Amino acid sequence: MLITAGPTREPIDDVRFIGNRSSGTLGIELAREAVNRGIRTTLALGSSVHEPNIREVGVTRFETTADLHQLLLCRVPDIDILVMAAAVADHTPAVRHPGKLGRNETGSITIDLVPTPDLLASVAASARPDQLLVGFALEPADRLAESAQPKHETKHVALIVATPHDTMESSENEATLFPSAALSHLVERSPGQRSKESFAAWLIPMLVQCLRHKANR
Repeated sequence: MLITAGPTREPIDDVRFIGNRSSGTLGIELAREAVNRGIRTTLALGSSVHEPNIREVGVTRFETTADLHQLLLCRVPDIDILVMAAAVADHTPAVRHPGKLGRNETGSITIDLVPTPDLLASVAASARPDQLLVGFALEPADRLAESAQPKHETKHVALIVATPHDTMESSENEATLFPSAALSHLVERSPGQRSKESFAAWLIPMLVQCLRHKANR
């Protein structure tokens, strides 16, 4: 299993970056639960302030969306399950300014942003039929299904785990699961709000069950 977690950092110059408030905590708990169940697990972790401290987990680090993309291209062909829990930037600065971009005393500074590639969709395009790919979507609570359901279809993955915005820095997690039609009978009703540790203990065995179902088809 490969689990991605934590934020990306998109450099503006050599000092500043565009980032987000993801802590990586949920991904760390997912990795902990996976190894507790005997699953050989790698955790790809962004610039999180939290250290996994899980002896059995191989940890590799990434900084930018481009870093993570290269990591996925190298690692995904050799895994059974990808859990894409990282908070990946949708945009990155078009130009990285050398050194430190100085203050503009006469007016504002404009930073041009360009879209980043859809990493999960890119990986899914070349995935094996027996692999299980799981995406995460952080969406407005009042439009969770409306926003997340299309991602399940456009990314062509087995499962989308949709969570409200306010879970990013929370110690608890609340999620709604959107499975593919082939796996809908295996996915339990979403468990409501619970600790991230408890959510991981609920989700990981379900993913193993879904993988076995794909392997036996």
